[in-house]
Amino acid sequence: MPVLYDRLLKLKEMFNSKFGSTPKFYVRAPGRVNIIGEHIDYCGYSVLPMAVEQDMLIAVEPVETHTLQLANTNPLYPDFSTSANNIHIDKTKPVWHNYFLCGFKGIQEHFGLSKLTGMNCLVDGNIPPGSGLSSSSALVCCAGLVTLTVLGMSLSKVELAEICAKSERYIGTEGGGMDQSISFLAEEGTAKLIEFSPLRATDVKLPSGAVFVIANSCVEMNKAATSHFNLRVMECRLAAKVLAKHKGLQWDKVLRLEEVQTQLGISLEEMLLVTEDALHAEPYSREEICKCLGISVEELRTQILSPNTQDELTFKLYQRAKHVYSEAARVLQFKQVCEEAPANAVQLLGELMNQSHRSCRDMYECSCPELDQLVDICRKFGARGSRLTGAGWGGCTVSIVPTDMLPSFLTNVHAAYYQRSSSRLALEKHSLFATKPGGGALVFLEA
Repeated sequence: MPVLYDRLLKLKEMFNSKFGSTPKFYVRAPGRVNIIGEHIDYCGYSVLPMAVEQDMLIAVEPVETHTLQLANTNPLYPDFSTSANNIHIDKTKPVWHNYFLCGFKGIQEHFGLSKLTGMNCLVDGNIPPGSGLSSSSALVCCAGLVTLTVLGMSLSKVELAEICAKSERYIGTEGGGMDQSISFLAEEGTAKLIEFSPLRATDVKLPSGAVFVIANSCVEMNKAATSHFNLRVMECRLAAKVLAKHKGLQWDKVLRLEEVQTQLGISLEEMLLVTEDALHAEPYSREEICKCLGISVEELRTQILSPNTQDELTFKLYQRAKHVYSEAARVLQFKQVCEEAPANAVQLLGELMNQSHRSCRDMYECSCPELDQLVDICRKFGARGSRLTGAGWGGCTVSIVPTDMLPSFLTNVHAAYYQRSSSRLALEKHSLFATKPGGGALVFLEA
């Protein structure tokens, strides 16, 4: 942890010059890479992430006033100040301090507090923003833990993860809870199978003969600033309702694709057959969905669609459901291969990752040309499997690479993807690295 120690010392110095005082404690929350299981957490399905070494760090000093003062070591992110008792989060502007306010407000509301002490906070992050490694959720989690610590209260890691997952929706992102869960529940040396309702995490031992390498496409994607992400959430919700209606279930109570499978009591493979039978590949108009469900367009707009998807005219239900059910099955197969550890485990895991990327690209349509190019380059130079990770539409790939091939892999990918573009080369230092499963969120007291 020498790098972390150096960062804490530097943060302390910067805090002193900014606020003229010394921090009382520090909080760290890691980013994450999702090895497999993309866009299925908000559908109710298990995912398989690990925490990365990159993180958010916050230096904190509680103050007697009721003012919340936020500063960032990155000069691109301006200072922000507000009353701790009057938190307003503007959904139309996903600015950096709003993610802090989400975590702060989540804890405040959980305990039903109206009068809160103020604090001075200096934030330092080394997770590349918009890279799909969950810098925004790490900041929400960090802020939640900061607020809890200032209040002198305690919660379990599971409770904290659930509060932070819920509170990130204040900014308008309809996420599922994976990012916050791994940020709190991660343990060094192991990936985690994260299951929902109820939230729990199971260790998944990754094969010893391979490493996971993250490569940033250098295309930045801010999922809160786009309707892509929330539209996919809604398409999955609509697919769940249409499938439920088709099978005679109480469709108006169904929100997630996982609920349809559970209520029918069938396997994921059988759910794929139901999807083939019940849904068509052409996009559904609002009118067709209304006809399927027996409701009016006005009821669809006001009772089912979220505010930022109310003006959408068409929805792809078949493709989204097909991705979700096949991806959920791949997560379970991945875990099984890790547990059984056959001689060709790396090859098998790589193939599951390749299938995942194809499904994300073709069925979920959350890739982009640069991600597809980077995936191809990674496979060409020795990755047994490579896929986009995070929301997509930019951000990073994750690849499984045999350990003995790592040096040549890094050299060749650097030459083929980063060296050919000056803008990518400028970002390359934080863009291509092998990573091991890291630990979860922590509080450090000032010595």
